[in-house]
Amino acid sequence: MRRTLLVTASHRIARRRLIALAAAAIALPGCALKTPPSPQELAETELAHAPRPPGWKAGGRSEPVTPGWLRSFDDPRLPPLAEEALAYNADLRIAAARVEVAAASLKAAGGALLPELNLAARSGGKATGSQGQLSGLVVSASWELDLWGRVRSGRNAADAQYASAQADERAARQAIVAALAKAWFLAAESVLQKRVITDVLMASETFVRLAEDRLQVGVGAEADVAIARADLQSYRDSALQIDFALAQARRALEVLLGRYPASELELPPGLAAMPPSPPTGVPSDLLERRPDIVAAERRFAASFGRVEEARAARLPRISLSAALSSISSSTFVLKTDSDPSVGGAASVFFPIFNNGQLEAQVELRTAEQKQAGAAYAQTALRAFNEVETALASESTLAARERVLRQGLVDSQRALELEQVRFRVGSKDLRTVTQQQLAAYAVSLSLIRVQTEQRVQRVQLHLALGGDFAPAGS
Repeated sequence: MRRTLLVTASHRIARRRLIALAAAAIALPGCALKTPPSPQELAETELAHAPRPPGWKAGGRSEPVTPGWLRSFDDPRLPPLAEEALAYNADLRIAAARVEVAAASLKAAGGALLPELNLAARSGGKATGSQGQLSGLVVSASWELDLWGRVRSGRNAADAQYASAQADERAARQAIVAALAKAWFLAAESVLQKRVITDVLMASETFVRLAEDRLQVGVGAEADVAIARADLQSYRDSALQIDFALAQARRALEVLLGRYPASELELPPGLAAMPPSPPTGVPSDLLERRPDIVAAERRFAASFGRVEEARAARLPRISLSAALSSISSSTFVLKTDSDPSVGGAASVFFPIFNNGQLEAQVELRTAEQKQAGAAYAQTALRAFNEVETALASESTLAARERVLRQGLVDSQRALELEQVRFRVGSKDLRTVTQQQLAAYAVSLSLIRVQTEQRVQRVQLHLALGGDFAPAGS
């Protein structure tokens, strides 16, 4: 009974002392942390030589960017494939794992701000050099007073690093879906090319038979037959190349989806309709919307916190500690006023001389901060260039598409006229073949431009930082 009362009283004394030490710690004057520059301030500093214009130089609509660009192509197969890619793509899983690593680092850094409590216990066993037993229980608590902000700066740096990992993961999601959409349109291009080359093969085989028939009846030439057969083999070679491109397109899509590249994916029958031009916002908004720029800004904030952490490491460290212990022994007699026992202490660690290591750490972290600032500027300028380039491509590709459409109409009409002349004997096969090749080339060029229009539209959405999914999804 007496021992129970002693333990209870010791617990009360320990609790009072811990409360007193905590109150003294709170009463000590602390050092206010410096905050990193805001995104606007960082942009003004790092992009001072590249002021943002009020609107995009290559055009665009200044209305706010809206999410959900993937559905604007009105292809019902794209959204389910995007969900599959987000669930199984290996690159995206790596980005998600980096977020988990940063979250664990933040949790560890934040834990250093709170008191640490430890328990040590021993029961039975022989004491050193004795036949008796030593048993006991020790509960200890320690707490570093973060007077100069070293621990808080480290926690803030970890917090910013965590935010940058989250932004990188969002950027990776956007990039994966954009790559999927681009690969989908490129696969559709191969399907259309296959359709064109099939028509050309059928026409070429017809010309071979016609040339052979004309030679047999004595109104044709052997050279025409040779030319027709050579053209047919050339078209067959083109067909084989397109078949290989189709298989490669399937494999590329399957890898993006996390599937085995078996070249079994069903491809689209053609290109989706081109959606109307989207709103593009203004250049200044891009700095706060694009996830890779946000990630670069957060990395700069993390480097800022590490600089402050290194500077605070040069100052004294003050720690408080308290312990409650209860020890019993069958070998020696313990005094009643020391078993159980409670105590508290304060310690100071002051670095005096370390061969300049702490100063070197400050210089290192400062250099890393400069590097992070330059990387932010590089990321922002690259983003501006991507948007301007995509907008310029929009207008250029639209003009080329109109020209090629008219060119295809004219080439097909000219081919029809040459075919009629060949059948009536007023033209030889060379003229027909040349016109057929011209029409074939224009048709493929039109398909290429139409595909590039859709690929560049995806690139524009990616450059603008708009989300592929609708709002709230």
